[in-house]
Amino acid sequence: MELRAFLEITRPHNCALAGIVGVLGSVVASGGLPPFRLAVLVFLVVFLGCAGGNTINDYFDYEIDKVNRPERPLPRGAMSRKTALWYSLMLFTTGIVLAWFINLWDFFLAIVAYLTMILYAWKLKPLPFVGNVAVASLTGATPLYGAIAVGEIGLAGTLALCAFLVNVAREIIKDIEDIEGDMMNGAKTLPILLGRKKAAYIGAFFALLTVLASFLPVKAGIGLGYLSMLPVDALILYSAYLILKSQDRETAHRAQVLLKVSVFLAVAAFLIASLVG
Repeated sequence: MELRAFLEITRPHNCALAGIVGVLGSVVASGGLPPFRLAVLVFLVVFLGCAGGNTINDYFDYEIDKVNRPERPLPRGAMSRKTALWYSLMLFTTGIVLAWFINLWDFFLAIVAYLTMILYAWKLKPLPFVGNVAVASLTGATPLYGAIAVGEIGLAGTLALCAFLVNVAREIIKDIEDIEGDMMNGAKTLPILLGRKKAAYIGAFFALLTVLASFLPVKAGIGLGYLSMLPVDALILYSAYLILKSQDRETAHRAQVLLKVSVFLAVAAFLIASLVG
């Protein structure tokens, strides 16, 4: 067993970014910085939930990752599956305890989100579209978690909608990237059921919906601050163009990574919009 596997299996850079998005959700909602203690709690609850979710996902995806991600800790033997299961439960439990110190709504939301992560990894992931929606909902809930912590929603509601839509697109495109391993393990993802091309059109459609939804703040009266979102919209549309042009593994990987980056850029853009107005 490798000690570094305990950090590696959580994908800490992804968890840290998710935690930051949670904190920034409170800033976008209120237009100002939350109290330091509250910001730390929001960050840790989101971070630990993401870490637990990634770990238990690897537990259930052991056979698939032998094909799609052989370098990960479990397929290469750096950690046992049993250890990964107990480790994920410890991460979830710690996050729920910390959520209690935020407020009652965030406590219950953390429980629902964590249970959804477990259900997704256990049963929902192989299901066509249902799994995509489940994981996208978790991403969309991240900025809302920070917003609920400060008792306001504001622009965080639109940000959550955009994060949800763009992640539906990303998850479908990621299924195109992972189609070989998924087929070997009997998964029924959209690319397997409909083919790569049709799945690419559906993914691109949700990318376009994201761009359309991103204009909602303009209708609500946001002024020049919204201009910061235009480059993000361009990146999302470029990702849609890439996957429509080609559905090979390399292109799908590039497109889904760009969509992942767009989520964090969108958070920055909404942050600017909430502060500038």
